Amino acid sequence: MTDPLVNDTAVAFTETVDAFHYGAFHVVQPLGAGHRSGMDAMLLASLVAAPARVRVADLGAGAGAAGLAVASRLGEAEVTLVERSPLMAALAKKTLDLPQNARFKGRVQVLEADVGLTGQRRVSAGLADEVFDHVIMNPPFNDHADRRTPDPLKAEAHAMTEGLFDIWIRTAGAIMRPGGQLSLIARPQSIADIIAACGRRFGGIEITAIQPRRNESAVRILVTAIKQNRARLTLRAPLVIHEEDSHRFAGTVNDLNNGRTAYARLK
Repeated sequence: MTDPLVNDTAVAFTETVDAFHYGAFHVVQPLGAGHRSGMDAMLLASLVAAPARVRVADLGAGAGAAGLAVASRLGEAEVTLVERSPLMAALAKKTLDLPQNARFKGRVQVLEADVGLTGQRRVSAGLADEVFDHVIMNPPFNDHADRRTPDPLKAEAHAMTEGLFDIWIRTAGAIMRPGGQLSLIARPQSIADIIAACGRRFGGIEITAIQPRRNESAVRILVTAIKQNRARLTLRAPLVIHEEDSHRFAGTVNDLNNGRTAYARLK
């Protein structure tokens, strides 16, 4: 399903309605501009393993795929999709208005706000102190100097600025309850920045490398940490996406990607 849309810089693109979790929910996404969600968002969502009602903030939510994946798997989760871009926030609101997503009404909301705000400005924007049990994020992952795309919407979604992890993780720590969980997906090159940003805010860091195949280098890392925890860092066994000599997803990865199970912490 497609529909033409023009953004506020007069750059025309097409929007699509894409199904996730075997059609359990749908997301309105830009085609030809901006960021489109896929497996990264689904793996990020799988990091929220909660048996009871929880409040979740999805920072830099885009059109809302990761946050909705959490809400889809956890029927009592309340999710706030936090997005700075007015255009992407509008797509997230359009996503929530889809009839296929009617079951999320009252449990998922879109908040147009800048993750980088601090103090009273952040609170005034709608991100109050210590209200969320989980904060998930998929921050921009490309070095700003490596940016090549002429699409400003995609550049904003993908280009990392100096100190980005410290800014985003600082906000996560501020809006999260003590003992709450931070979850993120990033490129392996960011591991040192992530650990440094967690600092004294978060401990019990668990890191999982994601490999396309068993003999290949990691392309992503999954990171979880607990606010005000002092446990040591743990490197978990790698998560291998594909079966040997095949393009088929490994069974565990397929279940994570489609909301059948969560990727729970070890401790």
